[in-house]
Amino acid sequence: MKITIVGNSAAAVGAIEAIRELDQEATIQVVTAEGPAIYSRPLISHYVGGEIDEGRLAYRPPTFYETHQVETLFDEAVTAIDAQAHTVATAKGRVLDYDKLLLAIGGSPIVPPMAGLDLAGVTTFATWADAAAIDHEIDAGHVSQAVVVGGGMIGIKATDALLKRGVQVTMVELAPRILIRALDELGAEMMTDLFERAGVRVLTENTVAEIIADGERIGGVVLKDGQRLDCDLLVFGIGVRPNVALARDAGVKVDRGVVVDRAMRTSDPDIYAAGDVAEAYDLVVDLNRTVAIWPNAYRQGAIAGAQMVGQPRQDQGGIAMNAIEVAGVPCVAIGEGNAEGDGYTVMTRAQPERHQYRRLVLEGNRLVGVILVGNISRAGIYTGLIRHRVDVSAHRDSLLSDRLSLLSVPEDYRKHVVRGQGIEV
Repeated sequence: MKITIVGNSAAAVGAIEAIRELDQEATIQVVTAEGPAIYSRPLISHYVGGEIDEGRLAYRPPTFYETHQVETLFDEAVTAIDAQAHTVATAKGRVLDYDKLLLAIGGSPIVPPMAGLDLAGVTTFATWADAAAIDHEIDAGHVSQAVVVGGGMIGIKATDALLKRGVQVTMVELAPRILIRALDELGAEMMTDLFERAGVRVLTENTVAEIIADGERIGGVVLKDGQRLDCDLLVFGIGVRPNVALARDAGVKVDRGVVVDRAMRTSDPDIYAAGDVAEAYDLVVDLNRTVAIWPNAYRQGAIAGAQMVGQPRQDQGGIAMNAIEVAGVPCVAIGEGNAEGDGYTVMTRAQPERHQYRRLVLEGNRLVGVILVGNISRAGIYTGLIRHRVDVSAHRDSLLSDRLSLLSVPEDYRKHVVRGQGIEV
C-alpha cells in the first residue's frame, strides 16, 4: 500500500499518526510546496505579537517524519493529478504513483488583484513565512503605521498582534461591521470599542482600492471612498479560498471546497481530502461546508488516514469555532452564534460597559450557537451541549448562569462526559 499525502499541516499530521497507529507497513510519502517545518498556524499571531518565540511555533518535532517512517519531498508543489493512472506530477518534473491519495493542501489567502502587491511591506497573514517577514520588518524599524484589510478572524488576529508590537493600525472592513460571520451586532460593537480604545481606527463598508508606492516599498493606500492612508505595512487578512484546482482538474467533485463524505472520501474512491480544502459535514447546520479551523483539520486527517489503511471511521461532523483576543479581552464564537430569525430562540446576557456578553442560540430544544465575550470559562460545556445535540429544555434557566456547570445539564450527558470509579454525577 502506497499512500501519498499532498501538504504537511494539521490534516497531514492527523493522517500520518492514524496510519502508523494502525499500519506499520504502508509506504507514506509527503509532497509539499512548503519546507520541512510542521508548525501551528493558529500561533503565528502570537509570534508576531512577541508573545512566543519561533520554537513555540513547532506543531511536531523535526524528527516527526523520520519517527513515522515517512518519505518526504519538500519545496515541491504538485501540479497535476492523473486519477486514472494513480499518479501525481510535481513542479520538478517527477511523476509519483499512489494507491491512495490525500489532499491536505489547505487554502490560499484571498488578495484582490491590484498593482503594487509585490512591494516590500505588502503581505498576507497565513504562513510562518508571512509572520517572519512581518516580524523582520518591525524589528528593522520599517513599520510604524499599518493597514489591515479584513475584519474577520484573520484580520482581527493580525491587528491585535501588531498592536502588541506598538504599531498604529487602521483596520478596513468591507462589511457593515467587523466579525460579521461570527458575531452579532452587539458582540461586534464590543470588539470594535475595545480596538478603538486601544488606538485602532476601524473603518467599515470600505476597502483598499489602490496601493501607493514609495520607491520599492509601500507608502500608503487609497480606499474605495477616496481616502488616502499613509502606511509602511499592508496586511491582507480577508480570508482563505480552498485550493481546489488540483482536484477539479482531476475530475473530482468540487463545490466551494473538495466535496467529501463522512469517511473523508471524495467522488474518486482512492482520493481523500481533509482540512481547509475539504467541504465536509457540519453537524450544527446538518450539511457539508468548509470550516477552516485547526481541530477540524487534524480530526479529518486522522479519519482519512484510518480509512486509507482499511480501518472504517466516520466523521461525526465538525463545529465552526473560533477564539480571539482583543486588547486582553477574549471572545469565542461557537456554531451558529449569530443566527437569528424564525426557528431560533435567542437568550442574551450583556454588560457592555464591562465587555461581558453571552448570546445563546437554540433551535427547538437544542443549543446550536454561542457567543462569549469576556468570560469564556464555560465554552467547553457549551461546545459539548452543541456537539452531542443535548435536549436542554429542562435546563434552559441555568444556561446563562455564572454557576453553570456539568451539574446544571442533563444527567445522561453528564454520565457521557464524566466517567470513573468513585465519581458520582
